[in-house]
Amino acid sequence: MGLLSSAQSIVFLALSLLVLGLCVVALVDAARRPASAFTAGGKRTKNFWLAVLGVATAIAFVGLGNSGFLFFAVIAAVAATVYLVDVKPAIAPYSGRGGSGGGSRGGW
Repeated sequence: MGLLSSAQSIVFLALSLLVLGLCVVALVDAARRPASAFTAGGKRTKNFWLAVLGVATAIAFVGLGNSGFLFFAVIAAVAATVYLVDVKPAIAPYSGRGGSGGGSRGGW
């Protein structure tokens, strides 16, 4: 039974690292966007999202590999996912950096 327990621990640690990475990516992206893009895109303010994502990142870091923080890790993952799939696309046209990065800007 020790092998199963250690395999579960490794999977849980990998998922915890994935949540932490998701939160860090969302936090860094929000920090790089101009504050005016958030209001222009009809979303909450930049400071609101920085606070939410900062707390989510801190929770993901503190709960790294700790199964007692599973519920909080899920909340952190949801916060980062909401930012990445809802807020980021809405503010991308107002960011002045070409939006999502994959589109053509009339170059080649």
